[in-house]
Amino acid sequence: MAENSNVAPASKPGWKDGMIFRLLKMGMKRQGKYYALGVVAMIAVASMSALTAWSMQAIVDTMTDPGNRGRVAAVSLMVIAIFAIKGFATYVQSVSMARAGNGIVAQQQRRVYDRLLKQGVDFFNLTESSDLLMRVTHGANAARGLIDLIVTSMVRDLLTLIGLVAVMFYQQPVLSIASIILAPLIFVGIRLILGFVRAIMSQQMAGMAEILKVLQETSTGIRVIKIFSLEKVMNARMEKAVGEVEKRANSMVRLEAITSPMMETLSGMAIAGVVWLSAVNITGGEPTTAGQLMSFVTALLMAYEPAKRLSRMRVSLEGLKMGASMLFELVDRDLTIRESRDAKELKLTEGAVRFEDVSFAYGSGEKAVSGLNLEFQGGKTTALVGESGAGKSTIINLLMRFYDPTSGRVLFDGTDIAGVTFDSLRSQMSFVGQDTFLFSSSVMENIRCSRPEASDEEVMEAARAAHAHEFIEKMPQGYQTPVGENGTFLSGGQRQRLAIARAFLRRARVLLLDEATSALDSVSEGFVKEGLARVSEGATTIVIAHRLSTILEADRIYVLGQGQVLEYGTAAELLARNGAFRRLYDQQFGGVERAERLPE
Repeated sequence: MAENSNVAPASKPGWKDGMIFRLLKMGMKRQGKYYALGVVAMIAVASMSALTAWSMQAIVDTMTDPGNRGRVAAVSLMVIAIFAIKGFATYVQSVSMARAGNGIVAQQQRRVYDRLLKQGVDFFNLTESSDLLMRVTHGANAARGLIDLIVTSMVRDLLTLIGLVAVMFYQQPVLSIASIILAPLIFVGIRLILGFVRAIMSQQMAGMAEILKVLQETSTGIRVIKIFSLEKVMNARMEKAVGEVEKRANSMVRLEAITSPMMETLSGMAIAGVVWLSAVNITGGEPTTAGQLMSFVTALLMAYEPAKRLSRMRVSLEGLKMGASMLFELVDRDLTIRESRDAKELKLTEGAVRFEDVSFAYGSGEKAVSGLNLEFQGGKTTALVGESGAGKSTIINLLMRFYDPTSGRVLFDGTDIAGVTFDSLRSQMSFVGQDTFLFSSSVMENIRCSRPEASDEEVMEAARAAHAHEFIEKMPQGYQTPVGENGTFLSGGQRQRLAIARAFLRRARVLLLDEATSALDSVSEGFVKEGLARVSEGATTIVIAHRLSTILEADRIYVLGQGQVLEYGTAAELLARNGAFRRLYDQQFGGVERAERLPE
């Protein structure tokens, strides 16, 4: 039974913190060697930063005794070594973290796309594509930023700060205590900021999704926008969305930047206090040497930057958590349709298809089909006719197992398709619909996609069968001509003939046709009907048609109404009954022409 799981799982207490652990675990598992190298480099950077402050004592003391050439040389070499090691370690850190980060982005994007491909059609019907784009692109980068921030802050910045504070306490314990006594005020301020960050980030994500939505609707609906002069309406929507994102972005910048004046003010107060305390010598002990004081002040000043980054970490972390959570919500959604754990390969002999007491309802709850019992004979052509909403497309969707019945079974050669693999089921079918989708690639690749291993000659043979070869040859690059996004460079009839060529190339046992000739003129329709006749040779062909002229020669016709079978038989049998089929027939052709339209 299909699951409707469009709504993301509700966030539980600590869910995002658990997400951080999960992300770190996955990141370290795949990119562990780069992160390990980066951590080692960060430890080296932190150590060299602490040594830089510590060395200031030796530098100052040496400058007061320049006659000691040996000491001057040793101190000079020490300084060169410290800065050289720090520079090299910084390079290693940057490269290794960048490689790890790029790997994380690629890993998450592959992972989420693989999950999307496993989702059923229902998922995509209920989820806006702009929302998917937002989650895949922004979410993957947020995941990378989250790991980078945690690793960098907790290793480089924290170790650097610890090292520098150690130097401070080594040189001046009392002054060190006095300088950090104001630190708790920083954490109180950060905690107040975080509440605002969460609300703003949520609104900003919604605004960015709206921008993508407007862009997508503009691209796909440009003809409607033009014909109804909706430029001002679309402009207003975009202006509002962009304005909201700009407003939220500015708010985020203010919240992230507010830590700087906090740190600057508190640091200034700390330094001023240290200067005053060092001048009055409150400890009454041995006077502080110039080198000790210089080493302490250097460590204090150098500690400012890592302390500031650590203070801003929680603010940045909250925003990145919001973005990464969007990705995980997408990955963690239940599949709307699942393959059975013990699914078997489907092997067809006759290609017979049967519906046994099948009922199905979409998300609205209203049944699209109810208690259907249908039989599609192997190697024969069966047509489904009826007014819109009768359940014809639902039957096709159930055959392709885009959805599972709420009750009943769909059988292929007596095998319930709920127990077979998706690949083995769909490899037995080919489909031509009234809305032809083409990939933004060449004509050749759009036909070949139904059977990737097919040769160029086989593709051309399929095009000839669909009466597409002639117009393809006239295109600028022949079969290598790009068709544009969803075939925008082709006419409706040309797109449909490519779809028929694609079906011919697949040579499937079951052929599904949903208004396959609806976009063709009468001349093209004649050619394509001839091509479809070749495609359907020996195949179990199931046809949906509103134009009854296309199915009069079908071996069996099912007339549907409100999700149920009203009557079935050949065209002649149904007309003789003077029922629903005859009413549809008379509406299209009129009673006078009926005898002429019937097949011999």
